[in-house]
Amino acid sequence: MPDFEIFNGDTKKVFKMFKHDSIAFVFVILVAIVIGIFIAVTMIFYSNMQNSDKIQSGVFIKGVNVSGLTKDEAVVLVNKELKKQMNDHIELVYKNSNYYVEVEQIEAKFDIESSVNFALNIAKTGKFWENVSQYINVLMANINIEPVLVYNDEALTNYLKNIEAFLPDQLEQPAYYVDDGELIITNGVNGAGIIYDELKKEIVEAIQDISYSNKYIKIPTYVQYPDPIDLEPIHADIYREVQDAYFTTEPYAVFPDVTGIDFDVEQMQNAINDNPDAEEYAIDLIYTKADVTVQDFGREAFPNLLGSFSTKYPTSNTDRTTNLRLAANKIDGTVVMPGEIFSYNKVVGKRTIAAGYKEAAIYQDGEVTNGLGGGICQISTTLYNAVIESGMLIEERRNHMFVPSYADAGKDATVVWGSTDFKFENRRDYPIKIEASVSGGIATVSIYGLKTDEEYDRYNLSIESKTIKNTSTTLVVESYRAYRDDDGNLIKRDKLYTDTYKKH
Repeated sequence: MPDFEIFNGDTKKVFKMFKHDSIAFVFVILVAIVIGIFIAVTMIFYSNMQNSDKIQSGVFIKGVNVSGLTKDEAVVLVNKELKKQMNDHIELVYKNSNYYVEVEQIEAKFDIESSVNFALNIAKTGKFWENVSQYINVLMANINIEPVLVYNDEALTNYLKNIEAFLPDQLEQPAYYVDDGELIITNGVNGAGIIYDELKKEIVEAIQDISYSNKYIKIPTYVQYPDPIDLEPIHADIYREVQDAYFTTEPYAVFPDVTGIDFDVEQMQNAINDNPDAEEYAIDLIYTKADVTVQDFGREAFPNLLGSFSTKYPTSNTDRTTNLRLAANKIDGTVVMPGEIFSYNKVVGKRTIAAGYKEAAIYQDGEVTNGLGGGICQISTTLYNAVIESGMLIEERRNHMFVPSYADAGKDATVVWGSTDFKFENRRDYPIKIEASVSGGIATVSIYGLKTDEEYDRYNLSIESKTIKNTSTTLVVESYRAYRDDDGNLIKRDKLYTDTYKKH
């Protein structure tokens, strides 16, 4: 009996062991079947994907689900969705002023096509098991592809330079001008400069995460310090030997008079050393007059009208009219020799109460306010258009922040003492003479000289502009020097500028 009981107990034990082993075996078999089915299904889908022109499941581009789409379908969808989210401009802020960078003008866009190509090649470019592993990982965990942002860095730099020129805190370099027999040298003033690399980075990051639609970017700046006053180049520029004017007709040539000019450099340097923080310094110039001047010749030495332009002004605003006349009188009679560069600020001089200038409307910090010398930009604008007609080369010119009332967009030229000038070079073979007048609501600037047979007539040259962007906040125009024949047909156009204006 005991032997039987022991055997019987072992039999139960064996039975139980067999039962557990059977369950485990069945479980293993089931797991193997499931895994086999999963692998088989995966392999089937993988095999299909290898030969498919569609993107596998689980793929997103910039948050847009492109699973199961063809290349063309994915490109269209992603572009459509991103366009909904992206604004057409980025708003920048400095103190109380807002500025705008147009996304289209800096050619900023996402390289969607490359991202779609990458998506199409997922699990298709590696070894077999690498592809299978990548396919399963993407299928299980999803993948979001960030497309590369491309933009025109030069265009963005130019945009920021234009914005910097309108910041409220303008850097003023030391400058000089001549007024009533005195040499006036103005000291420089600290200004704000844009930290370009930092601001560019913020702009690009804002576009990349499409956050700029509801975001202001604060313009990072640093303090720009003016150069110290250097009398040596000023003296070299001011000093002249006296010379009488004369001209010949065969061949035609004009030799202008030169008034001898000098000043006491040592005396001026002592004045600067004694008071280095003074706003300006003045010293009497020593003049030696020529016996015969170019102005004595009159029109006979400048026989042809090369260019002329007029703008209208309201006669009711007497202070502004005074400013126009003062500026026009300064440039009236100016002779520019071949190769010489005309500077509006140097000829007109600083706008001061002592010089007779009045308070009138100006643009400052993005707003219209009263300022000393307001209105003289109308004379620089009128001159600019006459200069274009006469075929001169523009050396420096900048548009206003807002489109002025007296000129169309793209046809204006603003000036600011110490920072923004209007300059042109006489690249003709002969000198020119500028005549300017302000009377009866009309400001006119005319340029006289000798016209050659090879040159275009002044009636065939003009500034033409076209709008390339017009939004609720900004206006962008391109301007050209247009050449037309006598019947008005366009011969050619030379690009001048791309100007951005802020809207009121």
